[in-house]
Amino acid sequence: MLYTAYELNRRATAPVLHASELTARALHLLPGPLGKAPAVRHVRAAFDILAKARPTHDRPAFGIDSVTVGDREVPVVERAALTTPFGTLLHFDRPSVTGQPRVLVVGPMSGHFTTLVRPTIRTLLTDHDVYVIDWHNARNVPASEGPFGLDEYIEHVMTALRHLGPDTHVLAVCQPAVPVLAAVALMAEDGDPATPASLTLMAGPIDTRVNPNRVNLSACGKPLTWFERRLIDVVPRRYKGAGRRVYPGVVQLTAFMSMNPKRHVDAHLRMYRDLAAGNTAAAATTRAFYDEYGAVMDVPAEFYLETVGRIFQQHELATGRFTWRGRRVDPGAIRDTALLTVEGAKDDICSPGQTEAAHRLCTGIPAERKRHHLQNGVGHYGVFSGSRWDTEIYPVVRSFIESVRTVERTASSG
Repeated sequence: MLYTAYELNRRATAPVLHASELTARALHLLPGPLGKAPAVRHVRAAFDILAKARPTHDRPAFGIDSVTVGDREVPVVERAALTTPFGTLLHFDRPSVTGQPRVLVVGPMSGHFTTLVRPTIRTLLTDHDVYVIDWHNARNVPASEGPFGLDEYIEHVMTALRHLGPDTHVLAVCQPAVPVLAAVALMAEDGDPATPASLTLMAGPIDTRVNPNRVNLSACGKPLTWFERRLIDVVPRRYKGAGRRVYPGVVQLTAFMSMNPKRHVDAHLRMYRDLAAGNTAAAATTRAFYDEYGAVMDVPAEFYLETVGRIFQQHELATGRFTWRGRRVDPGAIRDTALLTVEGAKDDICSPGQTEAAHRLCTGIPAERKRHHLQNGVGHYGVFSGSRWDTEIYPVVRSFIESVRTVERTASSG
């Protein structure tokens, strides 16, 4: 009934939202003195916010057309390097730049599009050749393409790494820390030449028994059947993925916002005041965040339920019981891949210590090739976006990757 309720609500509120949008446009067209009157500015601000008060299923554009490399601005061109029904390996190509380390970014499949990690990609592009797995909205994937769970996710990561070849560095943001670590472990155990040179895990749930938070307690407080019965629905007939079981993105959005409703209410009140006062730049920053935050994608039911059950409830990776297609995954098999973990001291989604736990599991990596960074003053999203990411966390990531390259060059020349 989740999708039915959402669709009915969307249709019922559409006239109000459309009328709000038209009213806001009309108020923006009022001539000078009248348009600047305090009462008009406040009403216009209210209608501006109301007009966009709804989630969408439209994937935003990455919108990275150029970046600064050294002292020059260079164009960026998005190219699809590899495509499957569930995702596209995108290359942010800069034809005029060569010789920089190749980085594969793996973003979360958690109800938002991969464009959520746009700030991560944009900053990495100043010094790296960046690829990203751009996950597709499950409601647009025909049910005939089969299920998509943790096994398929891991397989996609390994396929991407093999396509890119040796000397690739992989960076997992948030949720994919577990499947990416598993993929690297499997490749290392097989002696795969495409095993990445370095692995960076950022704010990911490697071991959620460490410093558990509300998200962890909520995931463990109910049996998996409760999640399947209450949170899983079937894609309606009007979409390409008709009949596919999914965890609707709008449900994830509601869950995220309910974790700290005051923060979101305060943000919208601040945006309202900025719009009314004419502080368009500040209002645009808040609007851009919520436009991205409100763009939701449905997640395959298999992947969502397996993530809740195997990672958050059973802690399979942390306890040595994680498998891929029946094969046990051993992080201790990783020996030649350097490891960096990054956490936010104020993260209330993935608590400090949960990602750092990867060091305990990766027993085959020498201590001198491991590094952990705890960033003060940031929450979950601040780990991979915002000023602290740009000025304090990214330099650590850049230095780590460069140090790995230096070691490899020294070894090869010797």
